[in-house]
Amino acid sequence: MTATKEEIETVAKLISASRIALLTTTNSEGQLVSRPLAVQEAEFDGTLWFFSQDPSDKTDEIKASEQVNVSMESGKGYLSIAGAASVVRDEAKIEELWSKRVEAWFPEGREDPTISLIRVDADTAEYWAVNEPKAVVMLKVAKAAVTGGQPDVGDNRTIDL
Repeated sequence: MTATKEEIETVAKLISASRIALLTTTNSEGQLVSRPLAVQEAEFDGTLWFFSQDPSDKTDEIKASEQVNVSMESGKGYLSIAGAASVVRDEAKIEELWSKRVEAWFPEGREDPTISLIRVDADTAEYWAVNEPKAVVMLKVAKAAVTGGQPDVGDNRTIDL
């Protein structure tokens, strides 16, 4: 079943509240490897974008196996997105997403020949959205620890995108 508009909005809110994502790829030995990357677009349409140098270990791993996971955390909850990644050299998209923050990672600036984008087309997402202030969440967790049971601190769903 495809995600509802409300579920996609929840995913978008979690993405926009996150600054850093962990991109997990599979290396040539079959091991999972996670790396922090800056989130480039807050408006979520099913695709995530990240800057990378190419060649690099992560771009080589994506070229060998496109299946990746992207996980994020913010004060509003947690998000795990599974999807297919590709390495893209789209000059218009690079220009659209370029910023001073990105420039710090490319010594030659915008003219650096290693600049590429990692595009992740999301298949599924699992999220844990916290809808209450942190103090209320902590109180519910403490109460559950004393009285037993699980605290109700938010919404957990897995959705198809």
